[in-house]
Amino acid sequence: MAHSKALLVLENFIDGKFVPCSSYIDSYNPSTGDVYCRVPDSGKEEVEAAVKAARNAFPIWSSKSPLERSQILNKLADLIEHDLEAFAQAESKDQGKTIMFARTVDIPRAVHNFRFFASSILHHTTECTEMATMGCVHYTSRAPVGVAGLISPWNLPLYLLTWKIAPAIACGNTVVAKPSEMTSVTAWMMCKLLEKAGVPHGVVNVVFGTGAKAGEALVCHPDVPLISFTGSTLTAQRITEKSAPHCKRLSLELGGKNPAIVFDDADLTQCIPTTLRSSFANQGEICLCTSRIFVQRGIYSEFLKRFVAEAKKWKVGNPSDPTVDVGALISKEHLEKVRSYVKKAQAEGARVLCGEGVDSLALPTGNQKGYFMLPTVIAEVKDESCCMQEEIFGPVTCVVAFDTEEEVIERANSVKYGLAATVWSSNVGRVHRVAQRLQSGLVWTNCWLVRDLNLPFGGMKASGIGREGAKDSYEFFTEVKTITIKH
Repeated sequence: MAHSKALLVLENFIDGKFVPCSSYIDSYNPSTGDVYCRVPDSGKEEVEAAVKAARNAFPIWSSKSPLERSQILNKLADLIEHDLEAFAQAESKDQGKTIMFARTVDIPRAVHNFRFFASSILHHTTECTEMATMGCVHYTSRAPVGVAGLISPWNLPLYLLTWKIAPAIACGNTVVAKPSEMTSVTAWMMCKLLEKAGVPHGVVNVVFGTGAKAGEALVCHPDVPLISFTGSTLTAQRITEKSAPHCKRLSLELGGKNPAIVFDDADLTQCIPTTLRSSFANQGEICLCTSRIFVQRGIYSEFLKRFVAEAKKWKVGNPSDPTVDVGALISKEHLEKVRSYVKKAQAEGARVLCGEGVDSLALPTGNQKGYFMLPTVIAEVKDESCCMQEEIFGPVTCVVAFDTEEEVIERANSVKYGLAATVWSSNVGRVHRVAQRLQSGLVWTNCWLVRDLNLPFGGMKASGIGREGAKDSYEFFTEVKTITIKH
């Protein structure tokens, strides 16, 4: 493919320096369908150099006090915040998300991730017990593990990359990170700020490329004792197999097929706008998005009518337009995959009430070749349909009716995933009962995506292994040792 000179060309960041790569991958602007960036197609050689740099930097970085590391993380947060608009513009262009979402969610959260772990690292305590009769005192100490391999996805690029980098380096580890090859620009921009923030060379190394080459080299490297991965369940299975011979420590944050349960006493004035957001925010490309909405039969038709009417008001178009609600999907292939689910639902006899194949999508002239899709609502889908069982990861949600609490709990749990759920009801007792019985790592009631980063984040079943959060990330990124002193 011929490339114009105006293309942005990224380089790996290894040992504090930008290093060119021998081969590159095209990265597309999802809102236009054009190649706009070239990303290194790294492999074993580049990963080897990055791991070596991280190993060499480990003794000095791990011997710094938590306070020293905290100050550096805070400085990095300040620098990203100072360039917030540039980061937001880049994230929107690279990922297809709306400029408003990048500006108000992605980049502020990336800044907050560094500040949060800069603070939390100062407040951890270790345990101590005394055995007076034996004349012994036991206590625990925690030490960083070494080189952390961090693999982050394309849906919330800087947000999820920093959610891993921040706790890893706060705890004194050094890192080799591999962002998605489809959304690498903001990670590369962050690398430009590391030296200014005071991050020593080799502490943060970023290797760009595909999962099959760069990701696999990182997972298989004998000197990388732990891997933190966010992405698909299928990739996680491969990571588990490849890392098994090395007995690596894994944190896997995977997909979801998240239910929203709307009881007939729900406040629909709150429920409908929030459930629209939980279904279609970021084009439905968030692992926490709602894709199965169970509505109690008494309010089913009213809910459906109001929900569809509001979904039709969501504006799809150029992500840089601040009035747009839905941007472009990540790639042509992904758009085709999401569309195929809608076709399958129709073939099975379900009703598509709005969106794909039902309403016409009018796009600005410059965006005609972009990967856009209207918010799509499907009703009368059977529980066993692939649309109710598999993660679609697009602006598609299925709405079905239920009768009893007992029945809806069973149906909500009848998928292989267990990441997040939402429950809508004004009955406090019911809210607690249902939340207890849902097989889900997170349950929101009468709200969605309200997060306290102190608390565990992660899923059950095929939605992952391990948790992330203040205490959980600290425990993952450190080794604990029990020391006994006889006096």
